[in-house]
Amino acid sequence: MSLYLGVEDFERLVVDELDRLPDDMVAGLDNVVFVVEDRPEDGSLDLLGLYDGWALTERDRYGVGELPDRIIVYREPHLAACGDMDELRDEVHTTLVHEIAHFYGIDDERLHELGWA
Repeated sequence: MSLYLGVEDFERLVVDELDRLPDDMVAGLDNVVFVVEDRPEDGSLDLLGLYDGWALTERDRYGVGELPDRIIVYREPHLAACGDMDELRDEVHTTLVHEIAHFYGIDDERLHELGWA
């Protein structure tokens, strides 16, 4: 890995980047939790984050008492992709925006057009 950051420090960095996001971006998040995991289930370093849940545009199928949707940020892929702390902060920021966009129903194609993928 190019960069090392322990679990607690990485979680703190994710929280810091969440706090830096615009209020109107995070205010609408309903029943969503943010989780840091070391790697995706397949063990790869290719995936930086994942939105696991129902997009806001599909919430008509969403029932009462549903478990929270999850936005997962993968620590080891971020560390492998980044050479320094500034790059890591930028990449975590981009990952958070990308996964939050999926909550709002924005797909990868549109995120590419907007420069967030």
